[in-house]
Amino acid sequence: MPLLLDYDYLLSKHARQAASAQSNVLVYARDAQNSLTPTSTQRTTLIVAGCYIIAIAILWHVPFLSWIIYPFKLLTVGFHEMSHAIAGILTCAHIQSVELDPDEGGETRMSGGIPWITLPAGYLGSSFIGACLIACGFDINASKVACLVLAAFFLFTLWWARRNWLTWVLILGMAGLIILFWFVANGVALRYLVLFIGVMSCMYVLWDVVDDTIARKVNSSDASAFARICGCCPSQVWGVIWLIIAFVYFVAGVLVGLVAFKETAAQQAEDAHHFLPGPGSSGALAPVPSISFPVLSTIVMLSILLFEL
Repeated sequence: MPLLLDYDYLLSKHARQAASAQSNVLVYARDAQNSLTPTSTQRTTLIVAGCYIIAIAILWHVPFLSWIIYPFKLLTVGFHEMSHAIAGILTCAHIQSVELDPDEGGETRMSGGIPWITLPAGYLGSSFIGACLIACGFDINASKVACLVLAAFFLFTLWWARRNWLTWVLILGMAGLIILFWFVANGVALRYLVLFIGVMSCMYVLWDVVDDTIARKVNSSDASAFARICGCCPSQVWGVIWLIIAFVYFVAGVLVGLVAFKETAAQQAEDAHHFLPGPGSSGALAPVPSISFPVLSTIVMLSILLFEL
């Protein structure tokens, strides 16, 4: 018996499927638009980040005033060197030392590892760290978590740079600044500090890549060393590639912050009362004794100092 096909039914079925697919696309597009549309709190964060960019650009080139952001420049250099070290560990290298110098330079000494991974890790890793900090800067609790991660970075850096006095001064100063901002308005000030460090790190990477590899060729730069290893492209080409990747990280950090943290300022403040609250906060649970990050970090820092002494 021949199979009779109901063409009208098939056509209507395909029409329904096409209409359903189009409807899903519209729903996804509308959801994406809603996710990327900033709330009033997020608009404030974006405005503050924009002011940070303008202030950093001005302070960067004004004599004497550039000392205001000098510690944060050194911190971003520390992120750069720490990224080299982490990439070295992941490629089975032995980290000998991490050093910072007053001229905003740094050096990570290691033996072994894979150079074509460890060399670009400095710029790309520090820009990735900056992007993560920017995303966390949209939320108070996320900023607290970011500071816990930074504390781990600080400890590893101090271990590798235990004979470099500048690194110790820098990290101990930054740890004290984080502790201070942790207590202001139960972490509200900490959020803007994390946001500033993130913007500073991304801006420093963008400027340093342009300055060392595109505007002028520095034979001792990571891009020059990477070009000598690869042998296929000059350092300027690698500088442009790294610059594009760093800019993508920067944009991605902003987009993640917009999508992930939609709470209002009041909601964030309420949540912060119940997550690693500062001493005396009404959100602290009295029956359960806990050690806050500032106290814990201070204990660890003092333990390392006693060990070194």
